[in-house]
Amino acid sequence: MNLIIAVLIAIQAPSWQLSVDSLAKTGDFSGVVLVARGGVPLFERAYGMADREAGRANNLETAFNIGSINKFFTAISMRQLAAAGKLDLDSSLARAWPGYPNQDVAKRVTIRQILEHRSGIAGNIFGAPPGKTRHDVLSLNDYFQLFKDQPLQFEPGSRQQYSNAGYVVLGLLIERLSGTSYYDYVQRHIFEPAGMTRTASWKVDSLPPNTATGYTSDGRNTDLLPGRGSSAGGGYSTTHDLLRLLNALREHKVENAPEAGMVGIAGGAPGLNAVMEGDLAGGYDVIVMANLSPPAAERVGRLIREALVGPGGSRAP
Repeated sequence: MNLIIAVLIAIQAPSWQLSVDSLAKTGDFSGVVLVARGGVPLFERAYGMADREAGRANNLETAFNIGSINKFFTAISMRQLAAAGKLDLDSSLARAWPGYPNQDVAKRVTIRQILEHRSGIAGNIFGAPPGKTRHDVLSLNDYFQLFKDQPLQFEPGSRQQYSNAGYVVLGLLIERLSGTSYYDYVQRHIFEPAGMTRTASWKVDSLPPNTATGYTSDGRNTDLLPGRGSSAGGGYSTTHDLLRLLNALREHKVENAPEAGMVGIAGGAPGLNAVMEGDLAGGYDVIVMANLSPPAAERVGRLIREALVGPGGSRAP
């Protein structure tokens, strides 16, 4: 009887679901998958272990490190501040931050160039302060100290090159212009309006219960993580919270945020990977989180997107 049920389930399951099941069985995927239509979940399932050593499995409410998806929150925050008249996105960094320590950089770079990864601001935010560890990086200023004196990598506006350091600068600018910490700003202006209750940049030594541990081929990624995430990445969320965010964008509950159909973002680093895509053709949302290194979640997201809407994953009109 069990064999008959298993065969029936296999016949009824979509091909992408069988592919994800297979990846989970081979250890190539561990996390949570959520597929929604019209903002309502159609499919959601947890796979693998949140903590292998403790024998704790992932579940639908497990929080994962979402990496650079945090940049999306930072970009919304900057546009909110611009709409409030606190800065001009096309002004120089020097005008927005007169005391910026590297004036050559500040005078030549605009805020919009930083947002669009066209500024030339360079720097390794994955290092550690002299004589300390990654866990001692606890504030945006701690990140800033790792690169603040570096020259521009290229002439601003001349090309596009991904810049984590640039988004740390934006986070510090948010703090200067809002008079509050970056973490408090996004909590008040994005997470709360969207109803996101399990999204935050928690400290690595005080993660709340039901948070996934990241794993690389060498084991836990804990030693690789900073003490706390930043405006460039490293915060935590759940699939349900990110769906709440997409629904909030559709309902215009978050000021100066883009439409859900403009959202197609991912984040990844050793032991973590996440992808969120909103309003694909047919009204689908796809959210995948993994506590494994890239491309664990991105591969699953691509499988699902192509199965639902075909190669290229077109957006809803």
